[in-house]
Amino acid sequence: MKKIDLKIIKNRAQKEIEKTSDLKELNDIFKKYLGKRGELTQILRSLEKLPKQKRIKIGKEANQVKNLLRIKFDQKALELKEKVKRQAEEKEWIDITAPGKKPIIGHLHPLTLVKRKVEEIFQGMGFTVVEGPEIETGWYNFDALNIPKEHPARDIWDTFYLKNNLLLRTHTTPVDVRYMEKNNPPLRIITVGRVFRHEATDASHEVNFYQLDGLMVGKDISVANFKAIIQEFFQRFFEKPIEIRMRPSYFPFTEPSFEVDMTCLNCNGKGCSACQRTGWMEMLGAGMVHPNVFKNSGLNPKNWQGWAFGMGMDRLAMMNYKINDIRLFYSGDLRFLNQF
Repeated sequence: MKKIDLKIIKNRAQKEIEKTSDLKELNDIFKKYLGKRGELTQILRSLEKLPKQKRIKIGKEANQVKNLLRIKFDQKALELKEKVKRQAEEKEWIDITAPGKKPIIGHLHPLTLVKRKVEEIFQGMGFTVVEGPEIETGWYNFDALNIPKEHPARDIWDTFYLKNNLLLRTHTTPVDVRYMEKNNPPLRIITVGRVFRHEATDASHEVNFYQLDGLMVGKDISVANFKAIIQEFFQRFFEKPIEIRMRPSYFPFTEPSFEVDMTCLNCNGKGCSACQRTGWMEMLGAGMVHPNVFKNSGLNPKNWQGWAFGMGMDRLAMMNYKINDIRLFYSGDLRFLNQF
C-alpha cells in the first residue's frame, strides 16, 4: 500500500463530496469510502498483513484521511439540510398581503330552510317550539289520542313496531299529550320532527318525512282562532295573500275535524295537474281537541278547549320550491341540494 493511494482516495472523495447536491447521493458516497465495505475501511482492515512499521505509518495516515472525510461529510450534510429547509420554507411561504381565496360554503338542506322559517313565523305569533321522542309507546302514539287497540282508525297509519310496546312514532301529535301532562294551559306550541310510516314510496310518499304539529289550548279557543292563525301563517310563509278553505273530515283525536286546503300556487287557483284541476291544494288536517285527549293528558275538558293541526313539512317545502318528488329530499344528490 503506497502513500499516494491514500492521497488519491482523499482528493477523489473530497471532490465527490463537494459536487454532490442531495443527501441521498452524499450517503452513497459515504458508504463508498467509509461504509462497511468502503475503500478506507478495506485499507484499515488489510493493515494486519503489513510489517509493523509500515502498518503503523499507513494506519496513521489512513485514520487521518478517515477523520478528515468524516468532517467533510458532516459539513456537507449540514449544508444540504439547510438547503432543503430553505427550499421548504420558500415553498410554504405565504404572502399575507395577497387576496385570500373565498372558501366554498355549504348549502342548507331545503327542509332545514323551511323548518327555520316555520319556527320563526310561529314564534312571532307567540308559539313555543317543543320536541319529543321519535321512539314512542303505544299509549302516547295511539291510546292517549283516543285511538284504542281495536279502533279502526289505527289502519290509517302503517306503523313500524319495536319490542316492549315501543314503535317509531307515526305523527308528532304525541308531543301534545306529553306537553299537556307537564304544563298548565293556556298553551301555544308547535312541534317539528321526523315521523315514520311503513308504506310504499312514490313521488308523494316516503317512509320517513317531517311533520309540523300545532296546539293551542285556552278557555275560549275556537275554530275562528285556528283559521286566523293558519291563514296568517300561510301568508307569511309564502309571502303573498293566500286563500284557504276548510272541509269536514275525521280524526279520532279531534271533534269536529276538518281538512284545510289552500290556493294552488302552481296555477294560482286556475286549475292544473298538481291540484287535479280544482285550484286547491290539500295541506293539513286539524280540528278541536277531543275531550278524551284532554282527559288522558290530565286536563278537565269542561274547563279547557283548543285546536290542533298536523301538516307534512315536506309538502310545504314542495309547494314553496316547486319540487314534484318528495324522494329528492332524502336522495343526498348534490345536484339537487346545491340549488338551495
